[in-house]
Amino acid sequence: MNRSQFFRQFVTAGIFFIVLQTVCVSQSKSMNPSGFKIYRGVNLSHWLSQNFGWSPKATFITEQDIKFIDSIGYDHVRIPLDEAELWDTTGKPIEESFVYLTSCLNWCATYNLRAIVDLHIIRSHYFNAGNEGGTNSLWTDTNAQKTFLLLWNELSARLKHFPVSMVAYELMNEPVAENPEDWNKLIKKAVHTLRALEPQRVLIIGSNRWQLPGTFPQLKIPLRDPNIILSMHTYSPIVFTHHLAGWVQFKSYKGPVHYPGQVVTDEDYSSFVQKDSLLAEVMKNAREEWNKQKLAEELLPAIKRAKELGLQLYCGEFGCLPHVDRNERLAYYRDLTSVFRENGIAYCNWEYKGDFGIYTFDFQKNISLAPDVDLIRILTKK
Repeated sequence: MNRSQFFRQFVTAGIFFIVLQTVCVSQSKSMNPSGFKIYRGVNLSHWLSQNFGWSPKATFITEQDIKFIDSIGYDHVRIPLDEAELWDTTGKPIEESFVYLTSCLNWCATYNLRAIVDLHIIRSHYFNAGNEGGTNSLWTDTNAQKTFLLLWNELSARLKHFPVSMVAYELMNEPVAENPEDWNKLIKKAVHTLRALEPQRVLIIGSNRWQLPGTFPQLKIPLRDPNIILSMHTYSPIVFTHHLAGWVQFKSYKGPVHYPGQVVTDEDYSSFVQKDSLLAEVMKNAREEWNKQKLAEELLPAIKRAKELGLQLYCGEFGCLPHVDRNERLAYYRDLTSVFRENGIAYCNWEYKGDFGIYTFDFQKNISLAPDVDLIRILTKK
């Protein structure tokens, strides 16, 4: 099914989605004064960040993609950016990549989509470095921190003409510092830098250690700045959502997984996991009962912190690979998005195109195929 056929199917069925105009009371109370309103969005990954060469940049994301995203009911996109994709090793801007970025933002303006510009990976910090044998110098190298701030200076210089009601900046994706105070200190410097340039721009800030909800009590941000949105990420239960992923600690586990209920049954745990002490440690919560209530409980520290600060809470990433049972995968998305809506949490699923995407994915050819109608209906439900 191509995009035009998909579009006609939705119209014929009378399920053409429109951009959300209302929001629950709990969220509207904490809406930022700059008017940057977001409710449900999708990540434009593997384009200007973590680009694996699946498709040329010029064709991977086009105006037609933005038009399609708008037509199915999303109201915003998150655009991950890597330093290596926008600046060469000498620090010189890669103009072609900046053209792609600004073109995308112009398309978003055409279709009334908001956009989050997310500094995803920088040369001194990669969120998965620990699992891939790498290290991060950002927390100990003052020059690396200066470079981080300079990147935002340059991004601001190029993007500040976009309305504050349309474009927001996410300081950095999934910081991973040994000491949360190292991230808190860098937040303070980054906010100070950007507020001198753009006093009203909405800044999106997550907690240390992958923006997990459980780390939100340690998050510190400048007070009395209402143009901040707090951002968490959740992939719990990760043994289910990342089943057969090649970049996780439990990648050797090939046994069955389930949702709802025990992700790994006692029997399967005894057969596949118990004999491996590393697997037993990283997979221990997979023996717990996972359901909608458990998913909601995982988010409570972030919900509480957002209420304390009087700020909007956002989930900038969540998703599940399609290696699991399809009905169980859809049940997971249905439960989690329901929790978001019930708690007034805006959200942005990982991802548009790719293995987590809203299209079916050919893992042999690494290409996105047809839109997954059932998944899209769940993700864009009001």
